[in-house]
Amino acid sequence: MKIIGENIHIMSPKVKEALANRDLKFFQESALRQVAAGAWAVDLNIGPQKKLGHEILPWLVEGVQAVVDVPLCLDTTNLGAIEAACEIIKRQPIINSTSAEAERLEKVPLVAAKYHTKLIGLTMEAEGIPVAAEARVNIALEKLIPRAEEVGLPLEDLVIDPLVLTVSGCQQYVPECIEAVRILKVTGAGVQVGLSNVSNAVPNEMRPLINRVYCVMLMGAGLDTMIADPLDAKQNEFIRVVEQRDDSTAFNRLLLALHDAVAASEELSPDAVDMSDPDQAAVWKTVQILLNKVIYADSYLRV
Repeated sequence: MKIIGENIHIMSPKVKEALANRDLKFFQESALRQVAAGAWAVDLNIGPQKKLGHEILPWLVEGVQAVVDVPLCLDTTNLGAIEAACEIIKRQPIINSTSAEAERLEKVPLVAAKYHTKLIGLTMEAEGIPVAAEARVNIALEKLIPRAEEVGLPLEDLVIDPLVLTVSGCQQYVPECIEAVRILKVTGAGVQVGLSNVSNAVPNEMRPLINRVYCVMLMGAGLDTMIADPLDAKQNEFIRVVEQRDDSTAFNRLLLALHDAVAASEELSPDAVDMSDPDQAAVWKTVQILLNKVIYADSYLRV
């Protein structure tokens, strides 16, 4: 599983302050920590930055790539900023992102093709995000992939994101995203998600478990890449267990059973769970809310 480190994000007050103060050391240290923890790439989310983006993003790229040798994900809607950054970037970057909205789809893939970048394509149109997995896949098949082909962007450089939404408030979308990942795998494009979106608006102490369990399920569906927190050591351990097929403990065997059930388009069997083990019981309850079998509530683990 390739992790694009999410920790440099304009929504963070510390990131916002460091950006305002042009505190390059802050960003370099963040990038170093993320890569040391296993990040394959680092996301640089500077927000829209309509006025100064063409100065800020190249400055940030230059500083970060001076200390880490990994792909950088250029996360802004300011195309001028992205082009300015592409002029000085060392490794093939990732543009995050285009949707299937007409204006974005017209302009962003052209920039990706011009600079030979990778491009994240969101399965979203002007009307919003479809509920059904098939509808999201259709956006990829009918709009995102044809546009990439039209501008000469290789299919291997297109990464489709079927859009994870939160289990708190959009619970019915959560299993649909898993199915969308499964179907998108046959297109030949890469498939990625923003993992932590699934736990937005959930109490902070509950978010990591939801993210980790959803990660295992998405891996079962064939996910290639995720924007996530590489500093979550337990999340990385879940990934390791699945990738190395480590069945040395009962808990590990439960994670593998969950992964394999999703891979087989089946549901996790209650027989795979020792409900007397609080950790296993917590995983089981989390699977149930992520599959929309039990209505999510902040108290779901205590039920």
